[in-house]
Formats: sequence, structure tokens, C-alpha cells
Amino acid sequence: MHAAAAENIRSGPRGAPASGALAATPDMARVLAFLQALTQEIDGAIEPNTPNPHLNMLLHLMRSHLEGRIVSPSGLVLASGVPYATGTRKLAEIREAGLVELRPRTRSGRSFSLHPSPALLERFAEIAGRVHRLGRDHFGAGTRDIDYYYGGSYQPGQATIAPPLPLPRPITLSGGLRVLVHGDPTFMVMGTLKRQFEQIVGAEIHQRAFSIDRLREEALRNATRARSRYDLIAVDLPWLGEFVEKGVIRPLPEVMEVDRLDPNDFHTAGWRATHWDGVPYGVPSQTTPELLFYRRDLFAEAGLEAPGTVEAVLEAARHFHEPRRGRYGMAWNAARGTALGHTFMMTCAAFGQPIVDMPSIAGGFDADRLAQGGLAPRLDSPRALAAAEYLMALLDFSPPDILSMSWYERVRPYAEGRVPMAYGYTLLAPYFELDESCPAHGRTGYLPHPHGPEGAPIAPVGGYALCVPANLAPERVDDAVEALVAFTSPGAQKLYAQNGSRTAPRYSVGADPEVRRLSPVFEAVDQMSWRDELQFWPRPPIPQISDIIRLCGEELHDMLRGLIAPRDALARVQERAEEILERPV
Repeated sequence: MHAAAAENIRSGPRGAPASGALAATPDMARVLAFLQALTQEIDGAIEPNTPNPHLNMLLHLMRSHLEGRIVSPSGLVLASGVPYATGTRKLAEIREAGLVELRPRTRSGRSFSLHPSPALLERFAEIAGRVHRLGRDHFGAGTRDIDYYYGGSYQPGQATIAPPLPLPRPITLSGGLRVLVHGDPTFMVMGTLKRQFEQIVGAEIHQRAFSIDRLREEALRNATRARSRYDLIAVDLPWLGEFVEKGVIRPLPEVMEVDRLDPNDFHTAGWRATHWDGVPYGVPSQTTPELLFYRRDLFAEAGLEAPGTVEAVLEAARHFHEPRRGRYGMAWNAARGTALGHTFMMTCAAFGQPIVDMPSIAGGFDADRLAQGGLAPRLDSPRALAAAEYLMALLDFSPPDILSMSWYERVRPYAEGRVPMAYGYTLLAPYFELDESCPAHGRTGYLPHPHGPEGAPIAPVGGYALCVPANLAPERVDDAVEALVAFTSPGAQKLYAQNGSRTAPRYSVGADPEVRRLSPVFEAVDQMSWRDELQFWPRPPIPQISDIIRLCGEELHDMLRGLIAPRDALARVQERAEEILERPV
């Protein structure tokens, strides 16, 4: 996907998704298309010739599965290329061999759809690699795959994640599966894959998307209804404590065996961020840290090192800032309210200051015991003041519209080449990674937040967890859980990445070689996780966090406008935050 795909992420899907080629695993999809074309060419070019009904049916079944198309027994028999009676016998043979599975399409059980079995998916995953090697060996100008040796590889991580399998039993939710999500690029990708996931879960999917503030309002409003309108809801990680204390979401252990999720496969910080008082309440559907995007080419031309400290950021911003030529040093979240509030919290973290009292531990601060309460804000400390003064300094090298710049606006000038640096979540990377016309395309480096004198490199975790509403009708809970497992599986997460998402909550997905080839951001985030830079304590999920975020974003906006001095702004924030924390939830 290139410019067209990037435009789809900016504006949302236009009409129904196409046939689904984008949803296919690239290597496997190409191999299947090649094998089908080759067999058709041979069948039509050589006489006499006998069709291979087994191969014809399996290729048709696999391509349909990857493209989200329903396959009926009669349709598969027609694809065999032999008379109907013969094709029916051949279909029975591949079913007996365990290559095809049947799934009822109706409650009566009289109509079935056909799907590849795990064994068939595994075999074709192996075939894909072999066919590529054969092509290189015989048509690659004499070059051989030097990494392949006696059936093995010297490269780590060569195993690939197979596409997700259809559920053994389709879910039977009245009115289909209803999901409340955030209107960001990753959830837009899920919308693009709607047809394919409807095949996987066996039911219609209705996805409703809101902006971040409206999403929280709708989730809280939904909790007041006698019965939830949604089977699953996306919860921004900082809201977790509030939603638990207000009874909005259910503990996962009450509705499922948590081990089914393979918790150890999730990035540690992303998985811990879904817990409250030691209990998991959701499954990470996105793990998207906020990083510093910077133009590697421009820094190299200027002879500047990658900016690892706030001093280096200011030095680079000063160097590149040329307002008369329409070029500025830095783009970031400075819009009043939620956007600037998040920026201030994460900047404090880069200076080594959590916004509330937390015990120090290796890697930062312990945010696992927040449910015990007794928290005091730390918003007027010397480190918090240094963070505020850093933002004031950045203001001098920012675009003229910086005080209205928020989530998506900060990435646009970076993608267009008007700024060489921008703070941004990895989920925003498709804006320039998928558009070859962008000056930033293929020239972007990814760094954790540059740190202050007493801080350390940190990649504050953002993203959403999918949760089961507490007021979901009991008869819908089991099917909602099955959909939850399907949507957050490694195969599903890989599909999201292949279709434009730049979030990978699981280690296995970030390590998949096909995913790694899509973007350097996956390897960068994995390395940050292993270095313990990926942390969720910068946005602690305390029940009052939304009010504190909004408070910081309002008071510090007045500071940036020059209406109040940084020290006075922080004193006001501290005083009002103390009042907020004393109020009952």
C-alpha cells in the first residue's frame, strides 16, 4: 500500500472494501496467485492434459480464505476443473485428509461453508518459502539464497504467523457483533478488514468510532444503560482505573481463561497497563508508544547526531528553524485540553518525574499498586518545572499554529517535510510510511523520548485495550469473549500490520519477518521493550486521570500563551490536582 492506502488511513474507508488482496499474507498470496496462473497456463497450453482437482480446489480455498470470500461445497467442486461427480469425490478425499473444515452457516446446520484447516495453512506457509527459493534459484540471474542451507536458515525469526482461522463455532449474537472503538488508523484498518473478520467470527460486525474524548463519554454513558449496546469497547489505557472503579468493564478472569491469550507474548508494559489491583480487565489491541520521529537524512546532511536529550532536541530545532522559508524546528501536541495534558505528563516522565507519588523501581516507577490509593500529585516539583520550561523553549522553534496542534496535526507538517522532528505515536507513522510522495517516507528514525538531565530514555505506552462491558447481557458474553480472542490473536495483529497499522502489542508479531519488512518501527519498539524503555507509568491509570489531564492541558496552555509564568501555572495545577484526588470517584 502506498499513497492510496495512506489516504484511506487519513480519511477512513471509502465504501466497501475491495476483494481483500490487501488482507492476504504477502508471500503466501503471491505464491497462490502464481500457482493458479501456472496451472491454468499449463492446462490451456498442453493437450492432452488432465486437471489436478485436488490442487485446483485447495488453491481456490486458500485464496478465498485470504480474501474473506465464502466458499460453499458446490463452489469448491466447480473450481476442481473436473466433472461434478468426480469433483465431489475429490472433495471428500481432501476432507478425509484433514485439509478442509466445515462450518455451519445457519442455525439449522443444513448449509455449510468450507475453510482451510490449520494443517493446510501450515503446509502452504512452507510452500510459499520454497516456491520463492525455487524462483530465485532458477530465474534469479544465477543467484542463490545464501542464507538457506540444508533446509535451515542462519537468520533468526524466519517462522511466520499464519492468517487467523475461522472460529470452530460461529458466534450467534442477535444483530451481529457490536464494537465501540477510537477513530484512529489501527481501528480504521480493522474496519477495512471487516469482511474478512466476519468470515472468521461467522457474524456481521458493526463498528462505531469516536474521537478520544467522545469515546470516553460514550463508554461512560453506555455503562448507565440497563444493557450494553456494545459487545466490546476500546478503552484508552489511562482510563482503566476509572472504568474499573465505576463498574464499566468486567474482570477478564470472570469471563474467560486468561491463559488462552498467551499473556507472555504481549509487550510487558502493554499487558501490565491493562491491570488494576493485579487483575486484568482488557486485552491490548494496540501498543503504540509515543516516540520522537526525526528525519535521518536531514540530520546526516547537517552533521547532527540523533537527538537523545532535550538539549539536543533544542539544538537541532534551532538549526532547522527557518520561518521565512516555511520550515520549523519541531511539531508536537500543544492544543488546549487533552492533547497538551498528555504532552506535559510524558515530558515530565522524560525528566524523571511521575505526576503522582510512586515508588522508584528498576526502569522507572511502580504503577502496579495505584488501586491502593493515598496518592499525592507531584506537578510543581523542580523536575516538573524543568519540563514546563522545556515546552516553553520548544515554542520558539514550532510552527505558528502550534497552540492548536493536536494528535494528527503534528504529523502532517512532518510528513510534508516542513519540520524535521515531531513527537508522535507509532500508530501515526502510516501517514508518511505508506505515502511515497512524502519527503519523510523511508527517511524516518524512531527514538524514545529524549530525556532531561535527571531522566532516562522512555517510550510512554499508548494505545487501547478491548474490554467486555460490565452490563453486557449474559447471553452475549461467551460470544463476545470468542471475538475478543480472535481480534487480539497474533494472526489478527499481523493482518492489521499488513494493512497499514504500525502497532504490534505482541512480541511474536513484531518479530515476524514479514511484519519486520513492512516498517522499521516494529523492530525499534521491540528493542525499546527489551531495554525496559517501554513504560506505562507516565500516564498512570488512576481513576481521576482524565480530570488531571484536562487540568494540565488548560493551565499549561495559558502558560504557553504567555498569560501566566510556568512556576505559577504549576502551583495552580498542583493545588487543583490535590482537590481532584481528594474527591470520591
